Amino acid sequence: MFNTQKIIGNLVGVGIFLALTPNVALSQIEHEVEMPASAGEQTSQFQKIEQPLGLKIAVALGGLGLIGAELWWFMFSKTKSQKAQVERGIQSVDILVDGGYNPDRIEVRAGEPVKLNFFRKDPSSCLEQVLLPDFNKALDLTLNQTTSIEIVPEKPGEYNFTCGMNMYRGVIKAEATEVSQG
Repeated sequence: MFNTQKIIGNLVGVGIFLALTPNVALSQIEHEVEMPASAGEQTSQFQKIEQPLGLKIAVALGGLGLIGAELWWFMFSKTKSQKAQVERGIQSVDILVDGGYNPDRIEVRAGEPVKLNFFRKDPSSCLEQVLLPDFNKALDLTLNQTTSIEIVPEKPGEYNFTCGMNMYRGVIKAEATEVSQG
């Protein structure tokens, strides 16, 4: 259930971020600031502004809530899976493109043609195109129309498809065809 590559990648990213942030001690070095005489008292440090405890707690809880939402979205949100329907020897799946792909996990039989029917409702430019890198194909999607593409996953395995900006993703899971013995 847990993807260790994603977890390790996130931890490495946080470590790099912390390593690249300026040292706190550098911000505490006193700098001489020349202020005009009319400005009043001269200071060389920032003035501390006290915040109410309730505001501090609200900001901390808001930050924790956003972190939790991000973790859920990228690591724990459930995918919607659908098995392809066979019509006249071709496996077919209708995919709604609206804030992502629905379904975003498609189960097909390997070695047989698959027709993916993308219906785009989302006007965002990110979803104008769908890329199928394992098949060396790119498909431009017209708004409020169905655009189809046919592929043949030759071997069992998982084949990814993404939007043009690689923000939204889907997977085609090709399973081995069962051989009947008789």
